[in-house]
Amino acid sequence: MLAMIDPTTLALASLIIFFGAMTQSLIGFGLAVVASPLLYIVDPELVPAPVIIMGFSISLLTLFRERGALEFNGLQYALLGRIPGGFLGAALLIFAPQPILGLAIAGIVAAAVILSLLKFNIVVNRTSLFSAGVVSGIFGNIAAIGGPPMAILLSGRDASQFRAALSAFFIFSSMIALVILAITGLLTIKHLWLSLFLLPSVILGYLVAGKLVGRVDKNRTRSATLILCSISALVLTVKSIMELG
Repeated sequence: MLAMIDPTTLALASLIIFFGAMTQSLIGFGLAVVASPLLYIVDPELVPAPVIIMGFSISLLTLFRERGALEFNGLQYALLGRIPGGFLGAALLIFAPQPILGLAIAGIVAAAVILSLLKFNIVVNRTSLFSAGVVSGIFGNIAAIGGPPMAILLSGRDASQFRAALSAFFIFSSMIALVILAITGLLTIKHLWLSLFLLPSVILGYLVAGKLVGRVDKNRTRSATLILCSISALVLTVKSIMELG
C-alpha cells in the first residue's frame, strides 16, 4: 500500500499535517487553511478528501478535550447549509481542470486570510448560520477549507467555547462533505489509505498542542498561521498560472 505514495511526498505531507493539526488544536481552526495549498503543491490527490478526514480526526480529539465548553445551539442550521454548498463545491471539482482548481484553492485561502483579518459584527441567527454553512460547504468541498465562515460568525465566544463549537461543526460537516464526495465519485479507497498514513501526524500535532495550550499566545499563533497561509497561497497561484501557460 505504501507504493501508492512516494516516501518523500509522504514525509512532506506528514510534516504539513502535523503543523496544521497543532494549529487547529491551539486556535480552533487552521488545519485545512495551512495544509490544503501546500498539500496541493505536493500532490493534488491529497486535497480535498484526505484533508477533510484529517480535519474530522483533529476536531474529534479537540472536542474531547473541550467537551465541557460545548454549546451546540443553532449549529444545525449551518450544517443544513453545508449540503447545497457541498454539492456546488463537488460540481466545481468534477468540471474544473487542475490548474483552475489550484487557483481556486489559492483564492479560497487568500479570502480566508482577508476575512480573518477583518472584524465583522454579524448577528448569529438561523439565516446567518445557514448562509455561513453554504459558503463553508462550497469552500470545504473544493479545498477542505470550511472553517473561516463559521470562525467569523462564532468569533465572539471565549477561546474554549470557540474551539468546542467549531470542532463540533467540523465533525458533522466533515461527514456531510465525505458523503457528498462519495456520491459524486470523488472519494476513493486510495484517499482512505492516504488518510490512514497521515493520521499519526494528526495525533502527534494534537498531543504537542495539548502541552502548549495556555502557554502560547493565541494572537501570535494566529498571525503566524495567516502569514504562512498567504505565502503558500501565493506559491500555489504562481504554480497554477505557470501550468495554465
